[in-house]
Amino acid sequence: MEAPTDFSSLAPLLLAIAITLLFSLNRFLSPGPKNLPPGSLGWPVIGETLQFLFGTPEKFISHRMKKHSPQIFKTNILGENTVVLCGPAGHKFLFSNEQTIFTVFRPHSIQKLFREPKARTVIQPNSAGVTKLMRSPGFLKPEALVRYVGKMDSFTQNHIRAYWEGRELVHAFPLAKSLTLSLACSFFLGTDDPTRIARLVGNFDDVAVGLHSFPLNFPGTVFRRSMTASGVIRGELIAIIREKKAAIAGGAPLLDILSHLIVATDPSSGNHMAESEIAGKVMGLLVAGYSTVATAITFFLKYVGERSDIYAKVLAEHREISGRKKAGEMLEWDDFQGMKYSWNVVQEVMRLTPPLQGAFREALTEFSYGGYTVPKGWKVYWTVSTANMDPDYFPDPERFDPSRHEVDNNKTAAFAFVPFGGGPRMCAGKEYARLAILTFVHNVVTRFKWEAVVAGEKVVGDLMPTPQLGLPLRLQQH
Repeated sequence: MEAPTDFSSLAPLLLAIAITLLFSLNRFLSPGPKNLPPGSLGWPVIGETLQFLFGTPEKFISHRMKKHSPQIFKTNILGENTVVLCGPAGHKFLFSNEQTIFTVFRPHSIQKLFREPKARTVIQPNSAGVTKLMRSPGFLKPEALVRYVGKMDSFTQNHIRAYWEGRELVHAFPLAKSLTLSLACSFFLGTDDPTRIARLVGNFDDVAVGLHSFPLNFPGTVFRRSMTASGVIRGELIAIIREKKAAIAGGAPLLDILSHLIVATDPSSGNHMAESEIAGKVMGLLVAGYSTVATAITFFLKYVGERSDIYAKVLAEHREISGRKKAGEMLEWDDFQGMKYSWNVVQEVMRLTPPLQGAFREALTEFSYGGYTVPKGWKVYWTVSTANMDPDYFPDPERFDPSRHEVDNNKTAAFAFVPFGGGPRMCAGKEYARLAILTFVHNVVTRFKWEAVVAGEKVVGDLMPTPQLGLPLRLQQH
């Protein structure tokens, strides 16, 4: 006779699952203000997460704006009761009330990816101290970036010589990622080791994909792959940190953000940050400075390759800059002032294919907006998808038209186009991104004309747009 199955060993696991489900249901069903914004919280526990993650962001947002309200609606995504503030007015309200009504919130997937293993506290990659450090004159302000322009230009030229020149066909997206990660490692870490950087590229891809995934850490899931990649990157970064510490002890100057994080102390205790905490913060900076710039560069190549008229104007602008320089002379800060049309093109690229969809905040207090009440503790999501394709702000929104961004021609409402956010938490790396993108544009357009091998190549990855085939380009060297 077969012995009865003993389920006693499963009791703790089943109890934990039951408690988690009850907690989630309680949060989902708990009464709040009667005057909540219109919308749907979806299914218990998962809410509308599946529609958010696996449908295009634009469709997810626009469908609910039409169905519920063009100003504000409620939903439940990534396990959180959330309101979406829509359009320029919503952007302005959020950006104008940072740290009074709203504070930064990171989805649980991001919290877990940047948490030190076995640690109870979350390593916030852009905490107030780091953000203050980054915004100081030593790093991302124009007066600091001036010193980095020549190196950025030299780095980009070497990349193009190694991977573009002498080739009839290139896959632009992986090359853009390799370049931008190399630039970010050089700028943030002070390391130019190509072997080390090559080991990191694939892992950063996996981390980036997992940032807004459902945090299910089981074999075969996107999040498990992201967690594994996060561990590999953290190990590599800790090795770099130890090398940097030894160099600083030997008298090396503090020339990068990593060096300053290593020597920074807590004002109250005087303690230095742990190596694992520094690694988590730096990982966040690298992810932000890598994937978004690579996406903007890639889709610049896509859109401009389809429009010979726009390509001709960009080329003329950069040939004028090249004509003023001696052979071998690097780009200088003033040269970027002559790239206004090119930057208008890049902005139009970011409008049609945003490298960053948006970000979350948390309500510090109950607040009212659009005639509705939002409870304290609810999450707030702002996204470029509420305005970028709205014909009220961008007539004929599907058309690629860089002239929309000309100062004399720009009739766009304030806060309608916010690719870098706004207010006190506007992306600190905006100027770095602008220089990196325009440096690449200058070097590629003065050397090549290009066209896409696959017309209308499918774009996948809804929250992180990716050309399905890596954007293969056919090159014609000048």
